[in-house]
Amino acid sequence: MPDPALITAVHAERVWDSRGWPTIEVQVQLDDGQSGQAIAPAGASRGTREAVDLRDGGPRLAGKDVQQALAAVRERIAPMLIGRAVGDQEGIDAAMIALDGTALKSRLGGNAMVATSLAVLHAAAASARQPLWQYLSQRQGTQPSLPLPEIQIFGGGAHAGRRVDIQDFMVMVPGAGSYAETLEVTAEIYHAAGSLMKQAGKLAGVADEGGWWPMFDDNREALDMLMRAIELAGERPGDRVVISLDIAASEFGSKGRYRLGLEDRALDTEGMIRMLGEWLQAYPIASIEDPLAEDDPEGMRAFTQAWGHHLQIIGDDFLVTQERLLEQAIAQGACNAVLIKCNQAGTVSETLRTWDRARRAGWGQIVSARSGETEDVSIVHLSVGLDAAQLKVGSFARSERMVKWNEGLRIARAMGSQARFAGGRALAGTWWGRQHAAVRSTPA
Repeated sequence: MPDPALITAVHAERVWDSRGWPTIEVQVQLDDGQSGQAIAPAGASRGTREAVDLRDGGPRLAGKDVQQALAAVRERIAPMLIGRAVGDQEGIDAAMIALDGTALKSRLGGNAMVATSLAVLHAAAASARQPLWQYLSQRQGTQPSLPLPEIQIFGGGAHAGRRVDIQDFMVMVPGAGSYAETLEVTAEIYHAAGSLMKQAGKLAGVADEGGWWPMFDDNREALDMLMRAIELAGERPGDRVVISLDIAASEFGSKGRYRLGLEDRALDTEGMIRMLGEWLQAYPIASIEDPLAEDDPEGMRAFTQAWGHHLQIIGDDFLVTQERLLEQAIAQGACNAVLIKCNQAGTVSETLRTWDRARRAGWGQIVSARSGETEDVSIVHLSVGLDAAQLKVGSFARSERMVKWNEGLRIARAMGSQARFAGGRALAGTWWGRQHAAVRSTPA
């Protein structure tokens, strides 16, 4: 058994994300000649309990520059990591957490820490001469699979100037026979939606994550338009294609009060649950994210009690990839799935602990990108290697999104005859899974 590779250098550079704002790229070099690098993403819709990015403030670049975070990597993190064994992910992450010493990683910066942590993971995989998905699979003892994509068609909320209140109107194709087929079907729906919106005079452009930027008169009009796009693409809504929503309720609700700006009306928790219930009865929605605000745990529990048997209920801002919050939600019976975002947790190790706890609880796991993204493809490998079964990247446009969907195709090709597509297995516990037989993994 060869000696483990040791870290010899850690470099940090300022690069740029999909919104044109600064972010951090970290490269970790090893004594065996291998290296790994990763880039920190950034979210516009952020939970209050997630790891925070360290930004410089001041007049330049709207206060979003990252020179302090770069200095944290170069002057504090790098000296601590040099000489450590690259395979000791837990030890490295624990050392960074201790060095930071704050609850939300505000001293070193969640952006500095997640880029470093992911770069270490990439370097370890490179040292093992394995693609990252395979390294993760062997490390975690999983059977890797190609995930079911969750792809935005209309953007809203913080991703589209709040032109609609709901943040993401998405589609999933659990009835597809392969990962590649889901992308083809989604492409048809995406372009059909754009044509319909243009014809109706409802198209304002492209939103942050590549979905169409709409000019709808109310939130339900978006659902009706999405149904029409699915049909125009030659599909029957609810057959092999279903709808998925990210409500992102914390963006317009707090303390049990919700303000729908587009419709100029206010709802309490009960009214919000009732409105969403009407949508669930009228449309083939199989997954819903953050239906209530992060500070409304009773509302989330009540919604899960009412609808948890019917569809996937995902906690994002509600759980922010934190194992402690996930434990509380499991005990309370709030949600039945968790969104997995490395930069919410701040390190790979914390992310993996949250993923593992959700897996052991029988919860769904959806590995997710952020609205401020780059060409980094780490999350695709995480999704495949962890057998998370679902991947949320954004829309079917813009290169920072497409590089991730295309990476899935490359991984499928590399896996060859061993490739599995999670497909309908991802939604086995929903109304769709009960109505369709194709809930097991299929060849990718």
